[in-house]
Amino acid sequence: MPQALVIGGSLGGLLAGNLLHSIGWNVKIFERVGDDLASRGAGIGTHEELFEIMHRVGVEIDASIGVHPESRTCVDRTGKVQHKMPRPRILSSWGRLYRALMDAFPAGDYHFDKSLVSFTDDGARITAMFADGGSAQGDLIIGADGIRSTVRAQILPDAQPQYAGYIAWRGLVPESALPAELHREIFAHNVVCYPDGDAMTMYAVPGPDNDVRPGHRAYNWVWYHPVAPGAALANVCTDATGHCHGTAIPPALIRPELIADMRANARRALAPQCVTVIECTAQPFFQAIFDLETPRMFAGRAAVLGDAAFVARPHVGMGVTKAALDAECLADALAATDDIDAALTRYHERQHLFGTRVIARARRVGAHLGAQATKPPETWTPEERHADPMRMMKESGARLRDIPELIEVVQANRGMSREHGGHGKYTGALLQP
Repeated sequence: MPQALVIGGSLGGLLAGNLLHSIGWNVKIFERVGDDLASRGAGIGTHEELFEIMHRVGVEIDASIGVHPESRTCVDRTGKVQHKMPRPRILSSWGRLYRALMDAFPAGDYHFDKSLVSFTDDGARITAMFADGGSAQGDLIIGADGIRSTVRAQILPDAQPQYAGYIAWRGLVPESALPAELHREIFAHNVVCYPDGDAMTMYAVPGPDNDVRPGHRAYNWVWYHPVAPGAALANVCTDATGHCHGTAIPPALIRPELIADMRANARRALAPQCVTVIECTAQPFFQAIFDLETPRMFAGRAAVLGDAAFVARPHVGMGVTKAALDAECLADALAATDDIDAALTRYHERQHLFGTRVIARARRVGAHLGAQATKPPETWTPEERHADPMRMMKESGARLRDIPELIEVVQANRGMSREHGGHGKYTGALLQP
């Protein structure tokens, strides 16, 4: 039985592990963090294709998978509704999907506190070395270890993340913490606000322990705000002791004065509904926004997928779905032949094109945000000028089936799924518009 070593036990690693296990591979997943990840992460968008792939590996898709907003509603800076349109996507939480995929994978083959240091590849066998002195061998190593992938760093060292010029402030508010009047106005809707140079989205997600009962859910928000590269970005990533954490900082170490400044900026820039949600948030946090594009999906017997291969700005709402499609394409390529090298070539040919198109779309949708802090206004292209709110509503987080340049690639690639043992489409009621 062939054996795969999956580096990274987050959603991409679990999707790859479950799919390879379903085609008869022996799979070991190695996660560098030492404890369960279910409490991490925040709200995420989903796609029909993601649910189909989860269904394929035996995950039950029911009402607890997420929250289905009634509409996407755009408000201006005064709080007045500008536009409203249907929102035919289920919005879930990172922890809800992690728990479902974790429960589907054999517990004894998932290893915590295993940080990859390096690996060797002799053309037939992979040997992975870990920081604790342990090692593991397999026929294939898969880097599902995110934007700072150790696997990618070894096989594709020139592929480096590029800062996009803005950060995403984020937070989760318990449903019960929202003022009653505001709850009635916004909770059933995906509310967005697009003032010049900023973009904000808010929506309901499952609450603690993946609870979707009324009163027990949460309201997730993301505010994209320009921060110049260099000293300005370093400043927001510096804690109270003066230590700079690079381009990311643990939420608890964000300086209180930065959070106060963020709230003050929100009051100047955003609709009052958005401001109230931000002020109800106990611990806001942020992530710097990056682009990452790799020239190849594999080298030798090492492959990368998900954020280890491509990181697209979140406006496409496709991070987890892209990881699922990568994992499915890899599994189907391996199922089609006993020649691992030929399978990896096929995987690259099919999924690299999808990744490049996702990146291009995300850059275009977010161009006006990145330009604010990186280029003088007189040099901005038409795409880098403030986007029309209606266009942003339609293009941010659209369904795959509504994006012609992406769905044509997905449909071509997923033909392998039905050809080589995939379960076909999941047609549950939750996926209907």
